[in-house]
Amino acid sequence: MTTVSDRPRGHADVSIPADGVQLSGEMHIPAGTTGIVAFAHGSGSSRHSPRNRFVARELQKTGLATPLMDLLAEDEAQNRDNVFDIELLASRLLSVLHWIEKDPATRSLRV
Repeated sequence: MTTVSDRPRGHADVSIPADGVQLSGEMHIPAGTTGIVAFAHGSGSSRHSPRNRFVARELQKTGLATPLMDLLAEDEAQNRDNVFDIELLASRLLSVLHWIEKDPATRSLRV
């Protein structure tokens, strides 16, 4: 598992274990942050979406950390059924939240 504390505050590429796969993402932690917003993308979207990146940048400007995480592994995202599997996606979001609670660089941040 990649931890944000492996890198300085700012930007870190991260990989989070969930349900036997690795979820890819990017963590942005502005200096002086005290909170973190974990949000999920809509169907067919990813952490590379211009809209998601815009929202993340706006949140970062207010001092909030933002994990931009893909909730499906690349091969899983090819199956359209997974894109609409609410139970699977909710489980993955919980995995991200548990990771945030355990990582030394984020565990003190209010979700």
